[in-house]
Amino acid sequence: MFLKDIFRVFKIKDLRNKILFVLLIFVVFRIMANIPIPGVDVAKLKAFFEQFQVFGLLNIFSGGTLENLSITLLGISPYITATIVLQLLSMIFPALEKMYKSEGEAGRGKFNQYGRILTLPLALFQGYAMLGLLQRQGVIQNLSPLALASSILTVSAGTVFLMWLGELISERGIGNGISLLIFAGIISRFPQNILQFYYGLKSNPSKIPYYLIFIASSLIIICGVVMVTEARRNITVSYARKVRGRRMYGGMKTYLPLNINPSGVMPIIFALSLLTLPGMIANFFVGAKGLAGVIAQKVLEIFENSLAYGVLYFILVFIFTFFYTIIVFDPKTIADNLKKVGGFIPGIRPGSSTADFLSYTLNRILPVGAIFLGTIALSPSIVGKITGVMTFQFLVGGTSLMILVSVVMETYQEIKAYSQMTEL
Repeated sequence: MFLKDIFRVFKIKDLRNKILFVLLIFVVFRIMANIPIPGVDVAKLKAFFEQFQVFGLLNIFSGGTLENLSITLLGISPYITATIVLQLLSMIFPALEKMYKSEGEAGRGKFNQYGRILTLPLALFQGYAMLGLLQRQGVIQNLSPLALASSILTVSAGTVFLMWLGELISERGIGNGISLLIFAGIISRFPQNILQFYYGLKSNPSKIPYYLIFIASSLIIICGVVMVTEARRNITVSYARKVRGRRMYGGMKTYLPLNINPSGVMPIIFALSLLTLPGMIANFFVGAKGLAGVIAQKVLEIFENSLAYGVLYFILVFIFTFFYTIIVFDPKTIADNLKKVGGFIPGIRPGSSTADFLSYTLNRILPVGAIFLGTIALSPSIVGKITGVMTFQFLVGGTSLMILVSVVMETYQEIKAYSQMTEL
């Protein structure tokens, strides 16, 4: 069935053109991602990424542009940050919450426009902070004030340009443009990882069993991610019958699906950002005299302990799974919407009783998703320690794998739906 759907793509001209357009945008994106900023020290750049893990996360969302220090080194991370900030603000300001949850497509469009506007000042600030940090670490040469301002404007313009490319994909291509750009950045490392995999086997054939364990682990983890991503708790919803003239409307049954993990990959992002922030701050004060230097050294020692780091990481992912679900899933809003269209859950009164039932059901299934997400977050470290294989880390869990699976499945469903609609 999957191969049949792929062959069907090439038979439908409009769909084929959309996919070719997306591939063309990918080419433009990868060209820009490989135009570096002048004066980069490659050895210091590698050491920098090993020291500050949070920038490895930013590198994922920039589509690999950060590790190359390209003219688009910020990628689309300022846009993602702006969207997250607005979602958090919607919990504080009722007007934003109403716009995002109650005003339909028009409200979502206005909300997204605010995100685009907020992206530019965030890109300017993030560009200044990033370039300043890279200069202090000796990764790039010291820039004059004019050169620094020019570089900040360049990388900020690169972010806006990539955001525009993402919008083009969403409008003229197929799938979510921003997600597809992140996807392209992750898989762009595939050829390099294949070479590392090959040379690793060639230089040390005795590690073949470990490589086989790694491949088997990656297949099991990918299958697990797909299953949990697709897993849903279906709640029966009935609609009241309405008689208009001689015709009867409604009276049908449908299902309200509750995902086991409605928060997606965001808890991992929040947890990793929060967990790496103390270590990043401590690196600035390590070696300093007095109490600040002692505290910084102690913080680094704690976070260099892999067991302590893993336990904290799992706990934070578990907590943020519940926290972010509160933002993206509001039982009260869903209950109100069902009531407006005449829908109800059999045996449950519409309104507040429905909201309570949805909250109760979600709180029963959410711990399963939170435990799974915490395990996926730690799986690259666990598999790496067991096998010693450090290539293809994005195939054994973590943020990258969650993004790859969700983007592939979402895009495949859109392609399948578009092809079926064209045949009708």
